[in-house]
Amino acid sequence: MRILHTSDWHLGRSFHREGMLAHQAAFADHLLEVVDSEKVDLVVVAGDVYDRALPHVDAVRLADDVLVRLAASRARVVISSGNHDSAQRLGFSSRLIDAAGVFIRTDPAGVGTPVLLEDEHGPVAVHALPYLDPHAVAAPWDLRARTHEAALTEAMVRVRADLATRPGTRSVVLAHAFVAGAQPSDSERDISVGGVSIVPTTLFGGIDYVALGHLHGRHTLTERVRYSGSPLAYSFSEADHHKGSWLVDLAADGAVTAEYVDAPVPRPLARLTGTLDELLTDARHQRHEGSWVQATLTDEVRPLQAMDRLRRRFPHTLVLGFATPPPGIGVAPAARTAGRTDHDIAHEFVRDLRGTPPTDAERTLLDAAIDACCDDPDLDRAVLGVAAR
Repeated sequence: MRILHTSDWHLGRSFHREGMLAHQAAFADHLLEVVDSEKVDLVVVAGDVYDRALPHVDAVRLADDVLVRLAASRARVVISSGNHDSAQRLGFSSRLIDAAGVFIRTDPAGVGTPVLLEDEHGPVAVHALPYLDPHAVAAPWDLRARTHEAALTEAMVRVRADLATRPGTRSVVLAHAFVAGAQPSDSERDISVGGVSIVPTTLFGGIDYVALGHLHGRHTLTERVRYSGSPLAYSFSEADHHKGSWLVDLAADGAVTAEYVDAPVPRPLARLTGTLDELLTDARHQRHEGSWVQATLTDEVRPLQAMDRLRRRFPHTLVLGFATPPPGIGVAPAARTAGRTDHDIAHEFVRDLRGTPPTDAERTLLDAAIDACCDDPDLDRAVLGVAAR
């Protein structure tokens, strides 16, 4: 059986306020092309179909389009819910949708009941584990601890109990979790409960193939346990990721071989560091002129209109930061302003904001503005006069 393992579509998500729906639709087109060209028998989606429990209508429309096209393809589809999905909404009408060859599993009560498929070598049991919130399943499952490890341990007890009744049946498990040995990025939502979110790889021992979701980078934990990662980058921490899906061949004896199929890159990511002049003139950065850019400036004095100037060369600059924090950061405001005039505080604010003090003309304008706001325009001058004496 040939399996295409994908996860973490996060339909409807934006990237630093940039809409991603068109890029997600392009990935859907790519997915259907792979199903056809590689003669895929089964597509598995290991959670986080949507980016939020109440997805935008356009995200729902795209999901509907993808599933209709997959249902019409040569492949069967098994989907589990992730921590971003609403299990009730994603699982709506799942029993009806089963008839189309698209199997959506979101209810913990169904854990241990597989989707049974066949190929020329015999049966394959696909156990799609929805995201298991330890608080939600602790009471009905009588868990000894409210941890992800406890919840997944019980889930796998139920999976193995089912497989024990099916000798000779090959097994596939979908799980949405943080499994030991993998490295998270900045774009995953923390699912820790009481500080405990990591589960050991050994939980999945004896399963022919484990398709993991939740982490956005691809990982091979063992030959049989893998993360596909998200099909698109959703944070600059993923700038060096290769995005795509695992194409897995499950042999008649349960042996696994896998290769990674790269997804299309709508726009590469770049994290650039240097002075503003260096970023604007260095020829090495020419290849990033069409990228989404996160820039960190190292100038000692913060340049004026830095973002506008950066975007003349890098029009898709989304994030601007500074390597050196402005002076006075960490000092209590009261300590910085005690015994000082409003004029002095305003002048210092300008200096801290841009790295240089106000010019004489700016000082005159600031002083006039402050005086216009005071009940007694001469108050600061009187205080200064007393202080001088």
